[in-house]
Amino acid sequence: MRNTLEFSLIACVVLLAACGGGSMETAEQVEAVEETGAAATARHDVVYVCNCGPECTCGSVAVKPGTCSCGSDLVATHVVKVEGHEGLLCTCDEGCTCEINSEDPSKCSCGKALRRVSFEGTGVYFCNCGGSCTCNYVADAPGTCSCGMKLTGSV
Repeated sequence: MRNTLEFSLIACVVLLAACGGGSMETAEQVEAVEETGAAATARHDVVYVCNCGPECTCGSVAVKPGTCSCGSDLVATHVVKVEGHEGLLCTCDEGCTCEINSEDPSKCSCGKALRRVSFEGTGVYFCNCGGSCTCNYVADAPGTCSCGMKLTGSV
């Protein structure tokens, strides 16, 4: 009787281990899920602009990090609004989620001054849902804005 009980107990432990092992995820599976999640939440409101000072007139704008035409590194900014072919940008640190300050429309909600740049001729495609757009969606290729409008681009 004791042997039967021990055998049954061992069989249950083996069975539970086998069933649990099938649902365990490998590190590669977890990483793939995390990458998919990151891609799904990718930001479409970040542009990189030249930051070589107030006297700079190079006007470099891109949707990916790089170097501006005058040789300086581009810095990340956050598009808070598009007016015509110009973007109003918050100059906070990368990852910014600011909006236009409701008390002072020349500043971000973080208190930093908004920067105005022209998207004209930059190759950046942007949402412009009728003169003044707060969709703030930008891309490096034609497509559709999150509001459903076709992206505007001027190469």
